[in-house]
Amino acid sequence: MILRRPRPQVLPSFPLPCPHRHPQCLRQLHQQVSASRIPPRTPFVPDSKTFLTLIGRSLLQHAAKISTWESLFSLTSKQLRELGVEPARSRRYLLWWRDRFRKGIHGIGGDLQHVVDGVAEIRVVEVARKRSRVSAMDTATETATATATASPWKKKVVVNLPPGTPSTEKAAEGVKNVSGVKVLGAHTIVGPYIEPVKGTNGTVARIRVKEGMWEERRGHKVDGGERRKAEVRAKRRAEERRNASG
Repeated sequence: MILRRPRPQVLPSFPLPCPHRHPQCLRQLHQQVSASRIPPRTPFVPDSKTFLTLIGRSLLQHAAKISTWESLFSLTSKQLRELGVEPARSRRYLLWWRDRFRKGIHGIGGDLQHVVDGVAEIRVVEVARKRSRVSAMDTATETATATATASPWKKKVVVNLPPGTPSTEKAAEGVKNVSGVKVLGAHTIVGPYIEPVKGTNGTVARIRVKEGMWEERRGHKVDGGERRKAEVRAKRRAEERRNASG
């Protein structure tokens, strides 16, 4: 009979956590994760009421129940139900928009930086076009085309500037173009929820916070929706045949 020597037990080189400290570590980790999932406020969306206003679907009626920015992005679906946010599709919609906002996804106006009392001013500014290495023929063609609506080697963009700021290239340095809007023709700003300023010939407009600006519209169910569509239409055809034969 062959006897084997027992292997010595290898102890870890680092101390194992104590069982009574484990729940505390979990609580601290949960708090850190929850805090990291709360996105920063933006000039266009400074509070929870504005967020609920923008996403629509009558969620503004729950603004008193979700009064803080932290609670808006930390409440679970169960907690929202206990607060009275009904029906369930409204809770799912709110959670869906929360996740989009965390990822930096927003509707029109979400990228505006100069906002006063929920109103932002946008302007058409002519800035220098980035030049590339082209042939003399291409250069002449591009210059001739550019002079139709703008100065040579220039382009027109829509930027968000503080109210009263002149529409100069220097004022627009380092400012990003406003997403969701564009310049139509020579100088007219077009886009959803645009309010042209009188006397500016379309070169200056305002974007104002309104209910439902970011709302994702629900589809209209036809003949009972996808699952019942065949059944509803079959019954309708049968009814039409009975009426025709009778």
